[in-house]
Amino acid sequence: MKHIDERRLESDLSYRFAYLIEFIGFGEQDIQAIHGAAGALAPLVPGLVDAVYDKLFGYDATKRHFVPRQAGYEGAVPTDLASLSQDHEMIQFRKQHLGRYLVALVTKPYDGAMVDYLDRVGKMHTPKAGSKELNVPLVQMNVLMGFVSDALTNTILNLNLARPQEVATLRAFNKLLWIQNDLITRHYQDAHSVAAN
Repeated sequence: MKHIDERRLESDLSYRFAYLIEFIGFGEQDIQAIHGAAGALAPLVPGLVDAVYDKLFGYDATKRHFVPRQAGYEGAVPTDLASLSQDHEMIQFRKQHLGRYLVALVTKPYDGAMVDYLDRVGKMHTPKAGSKELNVPLVQMNVLMGFVSDALTNTILNLNLARPQEVATLRAFNKLLWIQNDLITRHYQDAHSVAAN
């Protein structure tokens, strides 16, 4: 039985990532499957981004998090929820971020810089990074990840890939999104709840 330093999982991102990929079984073949889908998925990213924002704008509990100024955005901010449309400059700014994230998933090497990036994706939705005004509840992050997972699955199933490639691609993205989900939820965890061993 392999020993895992549970305290170190909370303090050492590289150690945590190594544990995640080993336990989940995310390896080089998964990365190749994800990168192999880049050519087919990249042109579909704008549609995926629009679908995500259509969903987020369908609920006040998710839309309200786009009213405060977003980190890195310098333009005018909406005055309230009712005045915020998907055409707003700040939403266009956010859509570009999501588009770059999806492209990064299928093009970037899964090295230390990528691990840091995936971790920042989780942290930036809390007051711990980015905008101090932004504090997206965990339930909203979970429903978003579930929606993105299903949208990606549906998109992959409609690429007409050869069955072995389709299976490999679906499994690889499923593993990756569970890893991403952990690197989101860890920023919502109370540091005092870590096991003592």
